[in-house]
Amino acid sequence: MDFALSDDQRAMVDSVRRVVRERIRPDAQKYLDGVFPWENLKALAEIGVLGMAVPEKYGGMELPVLDTALVLEEIAKGCYPTAMAVLGEVGTQTRIIATYAPDGIRERILPRVATGDCVLSICMTEPQAGTDVAAYETNTVIDGETARVNGVKTLISRAEEAGMFVVFTRVNGKEGREGVGCVLVDGDAPGLTMIGKFHTMGGEYLHEVRFEDCRVPAENVVLQEDGFRKLLSAFNTQRCLNPAISLGLAEGALEESLKYAKEREAFGRPIGAFQGMRWKLAEMYRDIEAARSILYRACVTADPFPDPLLAATAKTVCNEMAIRVTNEAVQIHGGYGYTDECPASRYYRAARYGSLGGGTTETLKDLIGRRLMAKDGSPFE
Repeated sequence: MDFALSDDQRAMVDSVRRVVRERIRPDAQKYLDGVFPWENLKALAEIGVLGMAVPEKYGGMELPVLDTALVLEEIAKGCYPTAMAVLGEVGTQTRIIATYAPDGIRERILPRVATGDCVLSICMTEPQAGTDVAAYETNTVIDGETARVNGVKTLISRAEEAGMFVVFTRVNGKEGREGVGCVLVDGDAPGLTMIGKFHTMGGEYLHEVRFEDCRVPAENVVLQEDGFRKLLSAFNTQRCLNPAISLGLAEGALEESLKYAKEREAFGRPIGAFQGMRWKLAEMYRDIEAARSILYRACVTADPFPDPLLAATAKTVCNEMAIRVTNEAVQIHGGYGYTDECPASRYYRAARYGSLGGGTTETLKDLIGRRLMAKDGSPFE
């Protein structure tokens, strides 16, 4: 399979790389304290990045999943909190609205997503249920032309900044996975409150959000029938974009390690002159390129959403690879690698999120195994 980038893809990556190098990376450290990178989002919106998942009729570019992954990969090299903020605008939530929301909501929300004026927040995890979707307690009851949302979601990204929440919810109390659908809730809706706040290793803030008799138009319930299957299908996009960030973190860690190995001297010569150090760098590069191949392969299957088996495989491979590579980067930098000021430490802390968000590594390995067992014949045919 040929993964040579097109001229348009190269041009997009080059333009993002310039913005990251000149306007984002120099101030990356300040976002460790939970500051939301509004100025970075605006800079990226100016070159079209935030409109990558928005249809052209609403002011976006409607780019393929692979193009989106390439851009996130580049942003993650410069600033992890910015990459995560962009993921919120180009990932599952935007694609759910673009695919399933009524025209009125699309016309009101999507142009503002593309310009960086409306941040989207996806609400899945609950205090008592993460992967166990069947245990969700959040419920939306449709009553004529309105719907009432009640429940609590936790570990929610971008909650304070969100203009709209994309909420996975039970609909009309229907039990089991089959009862899970999706409702859109405006950020200023009465009955929506923040009741908890958590600061992450990577620098972001996450929140606990309560919906208490939160009333929305009934048309905001964008998925009911067969909702869970459609939501999972859309979520396979996240399982390609999350690992794109992991890939970018690993690449950034290797770039910093190579620079340090050439500059830092020990016993009268650069540490990169020692065989043991060169082996570390070679293994980091090998792991990055192997992970890149499976990720890009998964991305190109999107129609409109990626193949679930390949997406899950790509996510586990890239997430685990990033943890190994960034850990080696900290080791290469020695004591300096343990400081906030060293980019290697920031890459390492950021890499730990990948295997937790969007489906844990353990959950996805189980999914992969179950799908392989269900296949007739060779899994490679």
